[in-house]
Amino acid sequence: MMTTCLVDALFPDVGKSVVTVLERLGHEVVVPRGQACCGQMHINTGYVDDALPVVRNQVAALTEVAADAVVAPSGSCVGSVRHQHVTLARNAGDDALADQAQALSDKTYEFSELLVDVLGVTDVGAYFPHTVTYHPTCHSLRMLRVGDKPLRLLEAVDGLDLVELPGAQECCGFGGTFALKNEPVSSAMLADKVAAVQTTGADICSTSDSSCLMHIGGGLSRLETGVGTRHLAQILASTR
Repeated sequence: MMTTCLVDALFPDVGKSVVTVLERLGHEVVVPRGQACCGQMHINTGYVDDALPVVRNQVAALTEVAADAVVAPSGSCVGSVRHQHVTLARNAGDDALADQAQALSDKTYEFSELLVDVLGVTDVGAYFPHTVTYHPTCHSLRMLRVGDKPLRLLEAVDGLDLVELPGAQECCGFGGTFALKNEPVSSAMLADKVAAVQTTGADICSTSDSSCLMHIGGGLSRLETGVGTRHLAQILASTR
């Protein structure tokens, strides 16, 4: 498992939930200790020279174990592994790293992708008696094209009432450093997303990226809406 920075630092229960679900399905999960950042934030902000050793460390850590697949509870981090690492290594003239990064890319999946596409599972035996609306994150939606996989997983959860989120495909406004460098625009986008969530009557808003979860959760909390947030993995890990 590629834990991701935000999960490791702020949302450890998300990582534990991924392990819970996969072990429930009979799979062994290994979390390499040497992993750190995937390098996405360095690359996205133009610090490509600084990103190279970060990527080199991540590739080495995630390939030291002879795993059948690598999974991450984050579409944005998986997007970096698939669409940035090889190009970064090739541009730096490090063909050996590029080849390793390509091999890693070929077996790296966002959580819902692994469950539905690789393991062929939609019902993971979860129970979550709440009304839930789902925000599809930008990277999972547009870069990885996971489609309706998260929704299919939620629809199979016993006791869960899934309600459609108006304007679901609109960005929540986080966007990594975008939220810091363009705070007024980010805040306006968040306000629209929070308002949309409130119209659903849901008591839980779910996403599959902890960054969006943090952003939307903060907006809901500051307005004292009473609406909670849960990562998709946390819902799927819940049982009676």
